[in-house]
Amino acid sequence: MNRRHLVTTLGLIATAFSTQALAQARYPDKPITLVVPSAPGGTTDFTARLISDALSKALGQPVIVDNKAGGAGNIGNQAVARAKADGYTLLVAYSGYQVGNPHLFAKAGWDPIKDFAPVAMLSRAPQVVTTRANLPANTLAELVAYAKANPGKLNYASSGNGSIQHIAGELFKQLTGTFITHIPYRGAGPAVQDLMGGQMDLFITTPASVVSQIKGGKLKALAVTSDHRLSALPQVPTAVEAGLKGFNLDSWFALYAPAGTPPEVIQTLNTEIGKILAQPDIRRRAEDAGVTVDTMTPAQLGEFTQKELAYWGKVIKTAKITTE
Repeated sequence: MNRRHLVTTLGLIATAFSTQALAQARYPDKPITLVVPSAPGGTTDFTARLISDALSKALGQPVIVDNKAGGAGNIGNQAVARAKADGYTLLVAYSGYQVGNPHLFAKAGWDPIKDFAPVAMLSRAPQVVTTRANLPANTLAELVAYAKANPGKLNYASSGNGSIQHIAGELFKQLTGTFITHIPYRGAGPAVQDLMGGQMDLFITTPASVVSQIKGGKLKALAVTSDHRLSALPQVPTAVEAGLKGFNLDSWFALYAPAGTPPEVIQTLNTEIGKILAQPDIRRRAEDAGVTVDTMTPAQLGEFTQKELAYWGKVIKTAKITTE
């Protein structure tokens, strides 16, 4: 290669790198989509909308929440896993899908480690044991007694096969020795509607999905699956206080990007989300819904995802949860 060709080649390489750096520096320069793998009305949807407006203001671009329900979360997860790795299509993940589905579906169509880059932890929430308003049981003990007296006549909802609500329902049955029929839905929103309508008897779900209906007297809350009572529902006892030991379940919600997304983009998102979750009004909105905001670096979220994947695999195996 002569000197002229060498200079030309080096110039082209420098231009390519500078163009790439400029493109990354300009991120974002178009709308960002937050994919929610469930129907509107649940805690995953609530979490996405909790940050969407503030993230839009911080980044100077529209942030759109896109609910892609179906397939027990697999449809939404697949959409993000197959999206371009440029930071414009992101997944607001629900732990029940993100670390539960890989143990439940032989062909989910996505891999939680290989197909996603961790971006930021968003929030955590326990579960609330919730019943229709006219169910003849006002305490957890009364619910267990009623279920035992009416085996097979009660049903419980979940946001899909293998979801945390499904796991919670099966663990509840095992711990109490009751037989209650599982009815899967395509998200918490539709399940709550049928619970209020009396088509469902029981729904063990995250507070944000039901707290307003509980406060409005449209549903009853019998217990929360955490170590302490929730500030949003201070009158509701913990499962231990209600006489059911070992019934502790938490859900978490986090942001992921398609694998291969530039680290600079991921760090930009993580930094801005950290600032958003530190805002008093955001934290207050979350707490009012029974949700606790949480933050992690991308590396910490990656390690956490690996640990949760192993943990929930053991839980699902022990509880003999299946997608059938």
